Amino acid sequence: MDIQKFADQIRYYTMRELDHLGFGHFGGSLSIVETLAVLYGKVMNVSAEKRDDPDRDYFVLSKGHAGPALYATLFLKEYFDEAFLFSLNQNGTNLPSHPDRIKTPGVDMTTGSLGQGISAATGIAKGNQLLGKENYTFAVVGDGELNEGQCWEAFQFAAHQKLDHLIVLIDDNKKQLDGYTTDICDPFDFVEKMRAFGFNSWRVNGRDVSAIEAAIDQAKKGKGAPTAIVLDTVKGQGVPYFEELMDNHHIRPDEATKIAIKESIESLAKKIEVKQ
Repeated sequence: MDIQKFADQIRYYTMRELDHLGFGHFGGSLSIVETLAVLYGKVMNVSAEKRDDPDRDYFVLSKGHAGPALYATLFLKEYFDEAFLFSLNQNGTNLPSHPDRIKTPGVDMTTGSLGQGISAATGIAKGNQLLGKENYTFAVVGDGELNEGQCWEAFQFAAHQKLDHLIVLIDDNKKQLDGYTTDICDPFDFVEKMRAFGFNSWRVNGRDVSAIEAAIDQAKKGKGAPTAIVLDTVKGQGVPYFEELMDNHHIRPDEATKIAIKESIESLAKKIEVKQ
């Protein structure tokens, strides 16, 4: 599979479902697109046909507001059809704004209350460790989300339990709901902090699918400790208009933004050679 093309497809369908809804979490969804492409296109042992296989790899989107990007990925991996995808956040939908493992095929853990997903992922990894399994648990957590103390309690537990089949991916997109993370609660150096908490940790370019894949391969070689990969990303990644927009966390677009969204979708459609 061409992972970069897969990322472009995920970005296209993420934009389309949010445009269809008319509002939503554009910024944080777009910043994890490349990571999702690598995980679902190359790394994780998962498939729609064996979605309940207990020996599969598990994925937890702790920053649940980025659900639209995960949904676009699951659609492309044939967990559900296009009509299901475009029911995002509609009345009676099985595709709520934040992931729900009961409602949505392919979702391993319900998330949305920030901070709790990492605890759940740690529990999944510990459970599989107790069962003597070799499958991996991957979790994506936001940089703003790491203001939550619960995350750090989970990290300390994970390191103490030597959960070397837990790989945490920190989406360091530099912003959260109310502004820049450094202005709201300076996280300092995530790599140093994660190492201090007992993790193997390093930073990679979160736009570079090859770099992300190499970092995960490296993580799998580590024994006796979990790994945290800090993804150097940009909120609104891959869509220049949103990258430059200051308030790009949750958007209810004005007319200028609606035009920019349509233009961005058209540009992405040409890139992946899809007819509008």
